[in-house]
Amino acid sequence: MTSMSRARVARRIAAGAAYGGGGIGLVGAAAIGLLLAEVQLAKRQVRNGNGNGNGATPHVPQAEGRYGSSYTVPGEPPLRLVMLGDSTAAGQGVHRGGQTPGALLASGLAAVAERPVVLRNVALPGATSDDLDRQVALALADPAQIPDVCVIMIGANDVTTRMPPTRSVRHLAAAVRRLRTAGAEVVVGTCPDLGTIEPVQQPLRWLARRACRQLAAAQTIGAVEQGGRTVSLGDLLGPEFEANPRELFGPDSYHPSAEGYATAAMAVLPTVCAALGLWPAEEERPDASRREGFLPVARAAAEAASEAGTEVTAAMSTGPKGPWALLKRRRRRRVPVSEPTPISPSS
Repeated sequence: MTSMSRARVARRIAAGAAYGGGGIGLVGAAAIGLLLAEVQLAKRQVRNGNGNGNGATPHVPQAEGRYGSSYTVPGEPPLRLVMLGDSTAAGQGVHRGGQTPGALLASGLAAVAERPVVLRNVALPGATSDDLDRQVALALADPAQIPDVCVIMIGANDVTTRMPPTRSVRHLAAAVRRLRTAGAEVVVGTCPDLGTIEPVQQPLRWLARRACRQLAAAQTIGAVEQGGRTVSLGDLLGPEFEANPRELFGPDSYHPSAEGYATAAMAVLPTVCAALGLWPAEEERPDASRREGFLPVARAAAEAASEAGTEVTAAMSTGPKGPWALLKRRRRRRVPVSEPTPISPSS
């Protein structure tokens, strides 16, 4: 599918989400049926550890707490980061809290800001986008502790459970709107590429990739139009994972390994920092040599879905082709790995 075709599909899905539609499919029903059967087989193999006894880590490591305590300044509050979404946001598949994406982002943010960062994680393994309403309520439950920034990673389970993409985007857009209204910055890691799961074979790999990229592009439109920023994760779980699955996938061949999560965190961290105004001003200008620039939001969304780590953020509210967005391909930054310091409930 070309970038322009993906832009048209994404625009239709996003419009359907905004106006209450729900019948736009990602791929044909028969193809999706085959894909789901293959994914269910993959999940059974995941649960069985592919027959080698090395199945998925059955729990999500505890990663909540304070990062960068050495940066504490009396009277200056810590930054607050909240993770929302599914098993990828939660960090399922690794053994230590410091290996989860939330911990990696909190450690990296603390180092850049030179301020402590308090991490909360309300993500739920297996969640689909309709769980975001509950997660947002948890994130905003204490008016005295509104997050500075929220990172949402969601979408894979929407594809495998056949949630209509318009409904998926509607829930995501509503979550971004509520968080932004409360005063939090929002960064969305869009739908990853299920076509890279090892047990899924061709031609279903192609169908999975197509479905995930279509949803990722539509998610980008929905999130950006509500004031959020997005970072494409699809290709981070694509060519890099496909070329080196033993290193970048965990023992279950389904969830990322510690190195895989680090790869994703390196792509998301610059956008989190930029959302908080922590990136140098000169790096906020589009760099033509990196193919960055202002585009209609649907086209920017389609291009981002095709290239790992691409950021899309709102630029102008109107234009000849509707809202415009800034597309950036930020340089990835290595993030430190550290374990959290427990915090008291009042912190």
